[in-house]
Amino acid sequence: MEKVGVIGGGSLGTAIAQIASQNVDEVYLHLRRKELADIINQTGFNNEYYPNTKLNNNIKAITDFNKLKDCEIIFLSVPSSAFRETLSNLQKFINESVILVSTAKGIEYPSLKTMGNLIEEYFDDDYVSLSGPNFASEMVLNLETVSNIASKNKNNSKKVKEVLTTQQFKLKIIDDVVGLEICGVIKNINAMANGICKGMDINENARYAILTKGFEETQKIVEAIGGNPSTVKEYCGFGDLVLTSTSNESRNHTLGMLYGQRIIVDEDASGIVVEGKKSIKAIKDICKKYNTESIIVDFVYDVVIKHVQPKIAFKRLWEKIEN
Repeated sequence: MEKVGVIGGGSLGTAIAQIASQNVDEVYLHLRRKELADIINQTGFNNEYYPNTKLNNNIKAITDFNKLKDCEIIFLSVPSSAFRETLSNLQKFINESVILVSTAKGIEYPSLKTMGNLIEEYFDDDYVSLSGPNFASEMVLNLETVSNIASKNKNNSKKVKEVLTTQQFKLKIIDDVVGLEICGVIKNINAMANGICKGMDINENARYAILTKGFEETQKIVEAIGGNPSTVKEYCGFGDLVLTSTSNESRNHTLGMLYGQRIIVDEDASGIVVEGKKSIKAIKDICKKYNTESIIVDFVYDVVIKHVQPKIAFKRLWEKIEN
């Protein structure tokens, strides 16, 4: 394959570009800011995210969507909050045959639309979604990683797998786009739940019971909205849930710890808080819409959205677990 595009020069977008560049002739990495694009092209370093990692020479930073028109695959690695605007701007620049790949783990609120649903609005339903236990900081260094991809078009999944597969980065194709995307949202809520408990210094027996309950309830929610509950056992489900719920590298886990310690978070300075709150509200609404109870979602909603004292919220949670 000759040309691949990546929209979004953040941590994940840059890591995707670095991986894809091993298999294609050219990778166009689209950024909003010309200053950063110039630095990448002049030095070979994305100094805002990976100042110590040299990017491969066939990665070209761009700021013009028009340069993506000849790309066969375009990865969308922008935050979920910017997804709709990006699709709207991109619509008039690319051809119909391009394969769009979503790497964003989020849901639009209050519409409750996944990133794939938004792609369908502006393009078609042949897109591919990628999700898994993937810290971008490890991916960019070519450390061993496995992820899932899913699409209604199996051939598109195969093409994306060819572009991304290396000796270190492995991909498993599954059929369940709905389950894959929802797992990527719910795992953040589980990460917050476990972070809250860690911040409160809850004992480990209880914390891992809550992690297990979160896994079980994720299967219920995925099935309720039309996904396959077995998807939750995949890398995009169990793997991502455990990674983000237990690692100190996880932003949502860290956010939960702060709430568990009753530390006031500066929401204006932390985009992750806003994104996290939208995810909580969205999954809470989805549970209500599909008449599915989740005591883990309720627990996080009480602490983060309603500002219930963590000890009181935990007591409510524990009273309901296995009753």
